[in-house]
Amino acid sequence: MKATIYTGVGDAGQTRLLGNIPVSKDDLRVEVYGTLDEATSTLGLARATTRFQDLCQQIWQLQEELIPVMSEIATVPGTILKKPVPQVSPEQVQHLENLIDRWSAEWIQTGQFITPGGSPASAALDMARTIVRRAERRLVSLHQREPVNPHLLKYINRLSDLLYVLARIDEQRTLKHIISEVVESNYTPPNSSKASLPVNEPKEERQGILTLSDSNRMIVAGIQRAKEIGVPMVLAVADESGQIIQTCRMDNARPISVQLAPHKAYTAAAVRVPTHELASLSQPGRPLFHIDVNLEKFTLIGGGFPVIRHGRVIGGVGVSGGSVEQDMDVAQAMLAAF
Repeated sequence: MKATIYTGVGDAGQTRLLGNIPVSKDDLRVEVYGTLDEATSTLGLARATTRFQDLCQQIWQLQEELIPVMSEIATVPGTILKKPVPQVSPEQVQHLENLIDRWSAEWIQTGQFITPGGSPASAALDMARTIVRRAERRLVSLHQREPVNPHLLKYINRLSDLLYVLARIDEQRTLKHIISEVVESNYTPPNSSKASLPVNEPKEERQGILTLSDSNRMIVAGIQRAKEIGVPMVLAVADESGQIIQTCRMDNARPISVQLAPHKAYTAAAVRVPTHELASLSQPGRPLFHIDVNLEKFTLIGGGFPVIRHGRVIGGVGVSGGSVEQDMDVAQAMLAAF
């Protein structure tokens, strides 16, 4: 006869730890390993939704490792068992720290607070992280009642740190993937032919480098156009990675524009799309909705354009100080001078 999943043993609010020791279902040990059970189930959601195989494998390994960890918590010290339960070791704590360091090498840190939800898997990882934090708090309460393996305390702490980093990696990779897909299907840069580079061009141009001379020329042209329309502007030029090469503030330009213009140049260079196009793709229901939530220096305000040479983005320009239309006008004058 097939066994049923229900037994009725716990109907009176009791359960049993390893070694057949009866305890209340709200006992601190049950609270700790039950909370970790919540975490590993949430990790299953993260594993089922991530599109990246190495992250999927990493999450699965953590789920497998949590099984003996929960067994340790479900064992009262001194309990005699037929098969000893392994204890969390210093080497396991070190292994988590090594994993944190390895994954952190890929993480582009923004230095700002994170709003969870950048991707389905990162949201699940962030949820698992907060559940592990709750398990840690319950474990501290247990430790105040009776001695707990100190390496176990460290392990749970490091685990939540690792989950935070993994969430950022999935979010970061997903964002990059979505942007690539959306840019490819929604935006074709002007002059995007694959023409070969003339051999008589300066070395910097043949290598696709945006030079200070290029920047100066574009800044001068932008200032000239801003004067023609009578609006003091801040103008910025960034290289292909979004790092600012040059910023120029005209007399009486708005203070806020000192921040906005470089952000526009950064966004245009990093995403390789004009910021006004990006704004359109980021409206509710569009593929890049909420793209700017966790990205420092990222803006959806028009006035930023990628700088393109021989079909390749080599930088970006950003202008701020007037209306969006005026900012775009001056930015396009900068590009025309390039």
